[in-house]
Amino acid sequence: MDAYLEGILILSGINLIAVMGLCLLTGFAGLFSFGHAGFMAIGAYTAAIFTKMLGLPFVFGIAASAVSAAIVSWLIGMATLKLKGDYFCIATLGFGEAIRLILDNFQGLGGSRGWPGIPASSTLLNIVILDIIGVVLIANLVRSRHGRNMIAVREEELAAQVAGINTYKYKMLALVISAAYAGVAGALLGHYMTFIQPKMFSMVKSTELTIIVIFGGLGSISGSVIGAVVLTFLPELLRVVDKWRLVAYGMAVIAIMIGRPRGLMGGFELTPASFRKLFAERKAAREIKAASRLYSDDDSAQGAGR
Repeated sequence: MDAYLEGILILSGINLIAVMGLCLLTGFAGLFSFGHAGFMAIGAYTAAIFTKMLGLPFVFGIAASAVSAAIVSWLIGMATLKLKGDYFCIATLGFGEAIRLILDNFQGLGGSRGWPGIPASSTLLNIVILDIIGVVLIANLVRSRHGRNMIAVREEELAAQVAGINTYKYKMLALVISAAYAGVAGALLGHYMTFIQPKMFSMVKSTELTIIVIFGGLGSISGSVIGAVVLTFLPELLRVVDKWRLVAYGMAVIAIMIGRPRGLMGGFELTPASFRKLFAERKAAREIKAASRLYSDDDSAQGAGR
């Protein structure tokens, strides 16, 4: 495979892992976050400490990145999950920027100059394997009782509380799992680039992840997968227009959001059950339309007879 194409596929796979976590938090639990780049930074630096400084295998770095990001998210969640709506979003934005600034000024891990020499352990194969595992885990979680409770919290938090659902618990669960996914994505990114720098995990990265989730469709795992691939490839395909490629990228996203306000997939999943449901709904709609037309024709005939 061409090295350039392989590189884009690797970046798509890394973005997909982070987007899967954010899809759970935003699409299914209804919590918008602009600080997930901070969790990616925690995962990237933790994995680098384990592999570069301690000389441990990459798998230990991956595990440590997920655990460290999850622990930090739990601490952040205890302080911020009681906030409502936009306030939680602003709090996560502040967290992401705080992590970046701390790493910027921490010279022990390279500071603003960055940290080179990280082992090149991320390959297309191990990223694809982790992508598949990540999608399967999220899909099973969403279909479980816990996933349904998260959706209930997203739809109407007060009604979910009245029904006996511990809304704080499920929001915390979504936040911790999404942060663990972001931590793994950060570890993979660092071990693909072999270099990490705080500015790689700025607010722009968090915004990019959120755009992908919304672009693909809130509440759609399939949409997040498609969105991650499309929006990673698109800037590369637009390189022919040089400096205008980011403008074209933005216009393409705006066009999709205008044409498809609910996102590319609009909550639809590419599963056999979803297609059966879609066909059944369309069949029912055609039958209702035919019955309505027949009823209208009967009324017209009775009117003519009178």
